[in-house]
Amino acid sequence: MTQNKTPAHQTDMTHGSILGCTLRFALPICAGSVLQQMYSTVDTLVIGNYCDSSALAAVSTSSQPLEILLCVFLGIGSGISILVSQACGASDQDALKKLLKASVFFLYAAAIPLTVLGLVLGPVLLNLMQVPPDAMPYAVQYLRIVAIGILGNMGYNFNAGILRGLGNSNSSLVLLLVSCVVNIALDLLFVAKFGMGVYGAAWATVIALALSWLCSIWYIRRYAPELEFPLLPHRFDGKTLRKMIQIGLPLGMNTALYSTGHLILQILFNLQGSTFVAGCSVAGKVTSLANLAIASLSSTMTVFSGQNLGAGNYRRLCRSAWLIPLSAGAITLSAGILVTIFCNPLLALFTHDTAVLAFATRYIHIVLPFTWMYAIMNVIMCFANGIGEIKYPTIVNLFILWGVRIPVAYLLSRLGYGGYAMASVPLSFLAGMILMLFYFRTKRWAKLCALAKNEP
Repeated sequence: MTQNKTPAHQTDMTHGSILGCTLRFALPICAGSVLQQMYSTVDTLVIGNYCDSSALAAVSTSSQPLEILLCVFLGIGSGISILVSQACGASDQDALKKLLKASVFFLYAAAIPLTVLGLVLGPVLLNLMQVPPDAMPYAVQYLRIVAIGILGNMGYNFNAGILRGLGNSNSSLVLLLVSCVVNIALDLLFVAKFGMGVYGAAWATVIALALSWLCSIWYIRRYAPELEFPLLPHRFDGKTLRKMIQIGLPLGMNTALYSTGHLILQILFNLQGSTFVAGCSVAGKVTSLANLAIASLSSTMTVFSGQNLGAGNYRRLCRSAWLIPLSAGAITLSAGILVTIFCNPLLALFTHDTAVLAFATRYIHIVLPFTWMYAIMNVIMCFANGIGEIKYPTIVNLFILWGVRIPVAYLLSRLGYGGYAMASVPLSFLAGMILMLFYFRTKRWAKLCALAKNEP
């Protein structure tokens, strides 16, 4: 193994205050999450104010079939990020170069066939989802256009994961800022100015994601030339590709089964009608504001655990496993209470339909006060993923959806309480948090604690 200096613009998470370096790394990701939310939020705002509730319901449901097609491959992208962080912690630059070449090859090999599948199978999946008839034409139109942008979507997500694995969270923020400004400008131009409706919102998203991908390529090649990042598929190391798939495929399959479960859950929601779907969609945009710490601290936890495992810092690794999840829970609880109190003026930004607002308010009051449990659960999951422990988090993730959320939502619908189907969400949060706390009773955790105890 060749040891070299760490790549340019890298944050070293193996030294210093745990919370200090975690927050420094997480804040740009949090700001980036705000910008990512703006992609869908601006679509919802513009569609909600310039189109009807059918178009609003279509935008909220049409992305899910595409997620099912993409999730396995984006899971492999997460595997790339984990391997990059471990190689970075070990200062193994040769391994980093091999990972980047393998990731670019895999990107093109997966994205092109997926685009064709999205165009062909997307409308079929929408039919299976029982999308309300008045929303179906909009949903098909939106999905087919967004499918054209799969290469840019996957390319940016792969590269953002690589940058995070390198310890670079600031660059993703800058790249997202550029693309978000473009997305907002094109939304306003295509939908508000030219009246292109769902068609214009979809093209705005595709163009913005493609720009993000191209800018991320330029950034890596410009500021980390020592990594020799290829623009097009290049000769790659087969062993590295197999390792990448070995770690990433379980993550992707987990996400695929989870997304399929969400599709089934969406069917239960769709059976309640467009107004209910639109209300849940609007509420989702508002609740995402309170949940920003979850995504940023979860991503940070994966990089933190990967780098410290690679560096052999077991004592630091074990301490972070409880300190960072508790911090995420506390931040999310505070934000959830605040957003719940001020939910009415926030919801009014998206729609003035009183029926939609009633469902949206109900969703927030039932779900948002309990998302702190999801924060703790998800950050512990990301800790486990970062050290290569994929099986236990996968089982828990699937259980809370297939064993709790879907059965409870179905039962409520069968009993005539379909309008309260969102109550299944906080119950799944509680189950997931309890099960992930049991991770600290596993053999892998005991082994890490033993290594930490023997660390000089």
